[in-house]
Amino acid sequence: MHGTYLPMQQRIIPYGWSGLDRADHLRDDAAWLDQQLQHSETRIYPLWQSRSLFTGVDGHQPRAVPLEADSLDLLRRLGGEPIFLGLQEGCACFAVDLVNLQDPEQEPELASRGTFADLRAVGMLLPPAEGALLAHARALTFWNLRHRFCGVCGAPTVMRRGGNQRQCSDEKCQVPQFPRMDPAVIMLVHDGGDRCVLGRQKVWRAGMHSTLAGFVEPGEALEEAVAREVAEEVGLEIQEATYFSSQPWPFPSSLMLGFHARAEFRPLRVQPEELESARWFSRKEILESPEDETFHLPRRDSISYRLIQAWLHDGAC
Repeated sequence: MHGTYLPMQQRIIPYGWSGLDRADHLRDDAAWLDQQLQHSETRIYPLWQSRSLFTGVDGHQPRAVPLEADSLDLLRRLGGEPIFLGLQEGCACFAVDLVNLQDPEQEPELASRGTFADLRAVGMLLPPAEGALLAHARALTFWNLRHRFCGVCGAPTVMRRGGNQRQCSDEKCQVPQFPRMDPAVIMLVHDGGDRCVLGRQKVWRAGMHSTLAGFVEPGEALEEAVAREVAEEVGLEIQEATYFSSQPWPFPSSLMLGFHARAEFRPLRVQPEELESARWFSRKEILESPEDETFHLPRRDSISYRLIQAWLHDGAC
């Protein structure tokens, strides 16, 4: 079965829900993929050092710049093999990682088309579906770049299925590899009433406070990970955890799994190796946040921001 996938109930979270038909059934059709790479309506999204090509990055309406099939020779000279993303409005979409490009300004065809910028810098200004497609491209190019050698025997791997799989080139091994993501739980801890826990790490921008989060460990259920991370970071025992939504976070390769988690209001025991500080905040404090270097919420394209806003305004718990 293939096509556009829609959930029973959908929360629009940045970098998810591109509306792309990923067309798994076409990934093995090498002749079709080659044909699409010659098609005038095909869209090829270049990336350089994990940055995408945009116009308008200095203004308020940045847009991604897809290149056409007639640029394929240039892109192949500067990068790796095209990676098939899927179909958008019936047109094939590919990504190319320009790993051989030293300086975009020295390539007139690229320099005249736009500027390479980090998706996080412009993500909230893009149409949601466009941001999600670029996140998909970033995730797949990053995975392909990091899996050029077999983890079993060390031989080089080769691209398969339009870049959605790699395989060991050693005939005695031939172990396949599939794109990997790192699952992480992220949770807003609250007391079931008017208070929630926010913390900050030393490396964050001055004043930024956010929800707690951590990677899921092997053999661990998501709810276990929520309880363990909260206990480790602030010493609270979770009484209930309710799933909120998920978010692809290809910076570089995470899948964030969001929860609202209830715990009894009591003093925190902050782990200094994890957090610089953490404390209970009231709704009033957060709603009256100065949003400056003394206190501000996380970036608006993050699921942590959505978790906080849902608790503040929707009574989510």
